[in-house]
Amino acid sequence: MKSTLSIARPSRLGRLVLPLLAALALSGCMTSKPPLATHGDVSVTGSIDKLSDGQIASATQAWGQRYDANPTDRNTILNYAAALRLNNQSDQAVAVLSKGVLANPDDQDMSAAYGKALASAGDFDQALRVIRQAQRPERPDWKLYSAEGAILDQTGETVAAREVYQKALQIAPNEPSILNNLGLSHLLVGEVDDAEKLLRQAVVQPTATSRMRQNLALVLGLKGKFQEAEAIARQEIDPAQADANVAYLKAMMAQTNTWKEVKKS
Repeated sequence: MKSTLSIARPSRLGRLVLPLLAALALSGCMTSKPPLATHGDVSVTGSIDKLSDGQIASATQAWGQRYDANPTDRNTILNYAAALRLNNQSDQAVAVLSKGVLANPDDQDMSAAYGKALASAGDFDQALRVIRQAQRPERPDWKLYSAEGAILDQTGETVAAREVYQKALQIAPNEPSILNNLGLSHLLVGEVDDAEKLLRQAVVQPTATSRMRQNLALVLGLKGKFQEAEAIARQEIDPAQADANVAYLKAMMAQTNTWKEVKKS
């Protein structure tokens, strides 16, 4: 069943931000967190910090070996699927999680991970069906709402995405992963001031991640606050890479007169 909501046309700023997010994310820092050590932030909220290609490959191999040894272990399924998604093997992640959901039909984390994997593979309709079927109206899960919002944002259904983010925040006020997703929702349609406000709220929370702080740095750069953006970025990634990111952002904005567009927004 396809959604009847209309798909919003991205703003010119939104069309610029999409490649910027992709390009700047490639330089994400190597963290001290054990790769894919816990299932929650890698398979449900998607808030794990960016790993290097080598770390992703190693994690995928390690979790694949664990999966081969015990394909029914819940934690292994979630982490192996998360590693596969990070390694751009979305179809394989879908296959792993489809078996996981069959074996764990009442596991909301498993369903959320499956929905996100389907979305990564481009199957947005099925992803939404899985997420919504897993939600229990009598005891809703904020992580499922957050995942649903992220999928809706990917299809341009901004209004619907905001509604489910608000439902998530009612259950988990000030949860940084929800604030981060909501901030990016505003960013992608050119609402830069709102994006900055929400991301600032997200990064002061105790469980905020490096990726969220990098998102804030991106927004600050888009607003022309390059000094603050660079200061934040230099704390999260290699200083030389932070400098390169800011230079890249300045160059992109100069090429498209984005700063003028941001001020109009």
